[in-house]
Amino acid sequence: MQKILTGAYAVAESTKLCKPKVIAAYPITPQTHIIERLAEYVSQGDPTARYICTDSELSSIGIVAGATAEGVRAFTATASHGLVFMHEALHWIAGGRLPVVMAVATRGIGAPWILMCDMQDAMSQRDTGWMMIFAQNAQQAHDFVPLAYKVAEEVSIPCMVCMDGFLISHTAEPVELLSQDVVDDFLPEFEPKISLEDTPSTLWPIPDPEVYYKIRQQSFEDHKEALKTWKRTFKEWEDITDRKYNIVSGYFMDDAKYAFVAVGASVETAIHTAKLLRQKGEKIGVIGLQLLRPFPREELRNVSVSLEKAFVIDKAVSMGKAGILEQEVRETVTIPVVGFVGSMGGKELTPQRVIEFFKKALDMNEGTVWI
Repeated sequence: MQKILTGAYAVAESTKLCKPKVIAAYPITPQTHIIERLAEYVSQGDPTARYICTDSELSSIGIVAGATAEGVRAFTATASHGLVFMHEALHWIAGGRLPVVMAVATRGIGAPWILMCDMQDAMSQRDTGWMMIFAQNAQQAHDFVPLAYKVAEEVSIPCMVCMDGFLISHTAEPVELLSQDVVDDFLPEFEPKISLEDTPSTLWPIPDPEVYYKIRQQSFEDHKEALKTWKRTFKEWEDITDRKYNIVSGYFMDDAKYAFVAVGASVETAIHTAKLLRQKGEKIGVIGLQLLRPFPREELRNVSVSLEKAFVIDKAVSMGKAGILEQEVRETVTIPVVGFVGSMGGKELTPQRVIEFFKKALDMNEGTVWI
């Protein structure tokens, strides 16, 4: 069944179908519509969940950590300063191998105070040990919640489902809704590898340094192995829904000399811009990354192997260095990489600005462009 839904409501719809037993909620723009819609569903008895209104985002993430450790599926959502407030707990959840799923509607970080979209909040959490998948539209935001639960619970690594605040979270578009039967067939009941309910114990006591080192090494290796799980799960998803997702996707790449590289809603802007440039004879393609963590190094190298340059579109920066996605791409590929801080704080990423960047970048082999 198809409905016109915002990204936030699309996430709420699929979260309901995943049957979380605990939902912890604290409102923050632009994710609030997710937890509001879930509150309505819980009040109607579907899903049958404990809905907890908390006093802060830190409380929310602590509650879903405890619930997951007890052996039940849990969910929360946040954005911006709420995500930053959770930072310490994100490390504990990842280190504790708790398969929490959290939706993030990305938004700028103060100061100055800002409500609009960029990705500084999510990108600044990329080293916490969470998997991070980025939706390019409301359909993907809808689909990625059950996908995230499936992978997270198999590999015991938490996952953020990220979407551009407002651009996706508040923009209504056609979404092909999942049915309960489809999700039930795809996503089994949560079977925790360890449950405090069954084996009460102290969580994560201080180990010997050698043991700590081994734990970190194992987590590092498991993150890399999780790429295989994502690929297999994407294929399974395609088989049951006819919707195909890839860890890295290429568009117009057959004859491309250059390519825009982006995540999230910027990918669709880049595709539209590439169409305009190709009408003028430019051999430009687009590379869209679905996953930021674990980072798809081999897949990105393979899709970019015939390019002369890569032009990376960012919505987050590492002050004093470069755009964050720009750094990730430059470290991976062997061709020149030029970065473009396409948007921060909601500055509109228009095809005209991307074309202006393209013209500048043709004469550059490195650097970060602001327009």
